[in-house]
Amino acid sequence: MDIVRNADDTLVVPVDPPRHHGGDDEEAPGSSDAGDAGTNATDAGAAPTTRLLHPGEGGYDEALSAWDLQQNPDREPAVSTVSGRQEAMTLIHAVASSPDHSVAPAVEALDDPDASGEALRHVLVGGVHSVEDFAAEVAEAEGGEPLSAHQTTKIIGEVLSELDA
Repeated sequence: MDIVRNADDTLVVPVDPPRHHGGDDEEAPGSSDAGDAGTNATDAGAAPTTRLLHPGEGGYDEALSAWDLQQNPDREPAVSTVSGRQEAMTLIHAVASSPDHSVAPAVEALDDPDASGEALRHVLVGGVHSVEDFAAEVAEAEGGEPLSAHQTTKIIGEVLSELDA
């Protein structure tokens, strides 16, 4: 099952169902003559379930990175350049400080959208601490208070969607 990104930036991610282990009165896995190698027959056919993740929630950054990779599985690993990171910081600041949080005009103003996108993907791959560090770096470079990891991740997701559109 693929990760689905909703219009409100939530992600629907597949989650394997919990494994159920037998009680004391059940036969221990792997002890039967059937040779089941410890696999519980009820677990083997169970379909994965899903979980809804909101921006800022634990695991969201990693899921967003996986979703982005899922959009273009042949993409090379993200590489951040100095100019791409600087332009990405300016972009995130512009969107965050815009009264209507307009992403499209900010993306259109980029000199090198590919480099900015790669820099933002690189931030996401690093997880929540990377996002927090990036938000602090944006505040230092552009002025103002750092955005929360939640706000930063949400803007990064919107920008990447716009870049891939």
